[in-house]
Amino acid sequence: MTLNTKTLRTSLNATLLLILFVSLFFNPTATQALEPTQALPSFTEFSRLVQNNQAGVLRGVYVADVLALPIVQQPAGNAGYVSGTDGEITQFAMAAQFGNVGLLAHNNLSGRLFPKLAVDQEVRLVYGDGKVEYFVIKQILQYQALQPTSPYSTFRDLTTNKQLSAEQLFNKVYRGDRHVTFQTCIEANGSLSWGRLFVIAVPRPQYSGFNHFISQ
Repeated sequence: MTLNTKTLRTSLNATLLLILFVSLFFNPTATQALEPTQALPSFTEFSRLVQNNQAGVLRGVYVADVLALPIVQQPAGNAGYVSGTDGEITQFAMAAQFGNVGLLAHNNLSGRLFPKLAVDQEVRLVYGDGKVEYFVIKQILQYQALQPTSPYSTFRDLTTNKQLSAEQLFNKVYRGDRHVTFQTCIEANGSLSWGRLFVIAVPRPQYSGFNHFISQ
């Protein structure tokens, strides 16, 4: 293995470990939690609100009767950044390098909506120029961090009991064919970061790529 390859692998490991444990550094009392009874706008209204005429930039995610959240981008060079603002969701820049969409939120803010997501629900991504991309939720994965305060923790699948390293888990949820991954933490036993929840959606079969515009 060359020095460059080793350096790249070390950088990737550091980044994925950071994002898998990012909630450990978040102050859960910094902002007010979402109101569960907040009414959602219609998709057309939401789409027009988040557009900014920037083609190719994700601006919002919509799941009927569950969530309608504007998307913010991570600052350059800060792969561990997750918005601390209520009502926002953060796009994971590293996932985009693999052709996928990672959507991150703290579990006491926008991420508290993620457990309401269910298999076969439709996910709509809105881009800055009004383009809309459709996905369908196909997997819901839950893992316990076996060493929740360690950046080298292994993770236990709560369904199969299979254990994965942080790198294996990263590859499972963020690599592969194009998909969307929602990620937040699972609170248990007095710890906000006891585990991890991943909700994975794949492209809706009858659509390929962008399918229509909703203009401002």
